[in-house]
Amino acid sequence: MERFTISLDVALAKEFDALIAQRGYRNRSEAVRDILRGHLERSRQSGQESGHCIANLSYVYNHHERELAERLTGLQHAHHDLTVSSLHAHLDHDHCIESVILRGPTAAVRRFAEALMAERGVRHGSLNLVTAVVEDAGARHEAGHGHDHGHDHDHGPGHPWHVHYRPRS
Repeated sequence: MERFTISLDVALAKEFDALIAQRGYRNRSEAVRDILRGHLERSRQSGQESGHCIANLSYVYNHHERELAERLTGLQHAHHDLTVSSLHAHLDHDHCIESVILRGPTAAVRRFAEALMAERGVRHGSLNLVTAVVEDAGARHEAGHGHDHGHDHDHGPGHPWHVHYRPRS
């Protein structure tokens, strides 16, 4: 671990300490690390559309909207290469919330999320995206460093099960 020292004026230090207490950090170092990670991630996202990401798309929609549920499901199936999993919950007699886990090229994930949130009847959509490094896990599995779930890992080169998305930072 590398150490560095910063100087803060008294008012900024008091405000920062209040934030630390409010968010439940144990010390200033933990808070500074999280702030730096967040800032670095925003910086990466602002200039990188060609990389890969992992993301959570959450949205609320009115399930009485004509054929909306079918359109949303159809969009997810049409983008099965990006869609990892989804969670659906009923909020009341009219509204549902869905949370969809996505991974893939950042530009494709953003386009899919924007298209889904633009569907008539979708409300309160939000995309939480984290840039990722894509690794070919085939060699790791062959070397015995992968996860063995009781099935054969030899799916051939380039098979999607041999790709790992590792979050940056």
